[in-house]
Amino acid sequence: MATLFEPISFGAIKAANRVVMAPLTRARAGKDAVPTPIMVEYYAQRATAGLIISEAVGISRQGLGWAYATGIWNDAQVKGWKAVTDAVHEKGGKIVCQLWHMGRMVHSSTTGEQPVAPSPSTAPGHIHTYEGKAPYEEARALRLDEIPGIIEDYIKAARNAMKAGFDGVQIHSANGYLLDEFLRDGTNHRTDAYGGSVENRLRLLREVTEAVIKEVGAEHVGVRLSPNGEVQGTIDSKPETVFIPAAKMLNDLGVAWLELREANPSSTFGGATEQPKLSPEIRKVFTRPLVLNQEYTRDDALKAVAEGKADAISFGRAYIANPDLVRRLKEDLPLQQDDMATWYGPIEAKGYTDYPFAK
Repeated sequence: MATLFEPISFGAIKAANRVVMAPLTRARAGKDAVPTPIMVEYYAQRATAGLIISEAVGISRQGLGWAYATGIWNDAQVKGWKAVTDAVHEKGGKIVCQLWHMGRMVHSSTTGEQPVAPSPSTAPGHIHTYEGKAPYEEARALRLDEIPGIIEDYIKAARNAMKAGFDGVQIHSANGYLLDEFLRDGTNHRTDAYGGSVENRLRLLREVTEAVIKEVGAEHVGVRLSPNGEVQGTIDSKPETVFIPAAKMLNDLGVAWLELREANPSSTFGGATEQPKLSPEIRKVFTRPLVLNQEYTRDDALKAVAEGKADAISFGRAYIANPDLVRRLKEDLPLQQDDMATWYGPIEAKGYTDYPFAK
């Protein structure tokens, strides 16, 4: 029986344990989407994770509409991330870059253009902009002739990620962002080759994954899905008919690992849902490492790995206030509580790099 603290390989990535740091948007970059020196310290502090999945990183200006978030489409951003990856590697850690196109979740005040999505729609709620919170705007449908350019942006971002020293990449296809919007019938109302049937709705994820694999090798590629429930207004009426085939497709393409963010009826952040978790069925069709995420306690994580329900567990909020989370879990030490008011920027240490390590 595996344990949470045993080594594991995510394709070419040899991880010292099965505690994964989930992607966490913290908005500490500059307005140019370049990583800042404070981010170097933040990630290095958490290098004992078996694998760090970076905060979501914009593949293009069009795809990055969150204030003070990071990108990886130009040389300055690559240089900024290189300082981060070097610091993590010096501490013996492993880190991958999560590739992000926000789709309809961007704001024109940041990108300079109307948001894009599979179909015209408006996300619920508000987004962080440089001027404060603002309502989401209506997105326009991507034209067929624009889709090859989106795929090329993913290729360039993956190439830049490896140039920046990341150990691999994770394709963000979850949480109501562009690729997830194409997957789900709640946001994809297209009638062309990218809409309608499940096969068509999977098409963009397949094409992006194939292109990224061709660029950096399948052994360096993971994918994130959020199979059940509503996330940021994005939902599917029959998720089992979409996400089980998606997992089978990703397995056949050879991706190195798959991470699932799964909500439940008592989820406190990101939306509770009555739609059942699909990981038991996905486990049957995805044969490489499966990482599960969503408010796992220490006991839940230990049990899930020991029983073979998952190969690793990714922790998000717990990593905000506990840079030494692996030690705290292993020794069953108390976890510090995070301050929600400091989750996102401005660029400062408070609530970011000032949480103490256990004595």
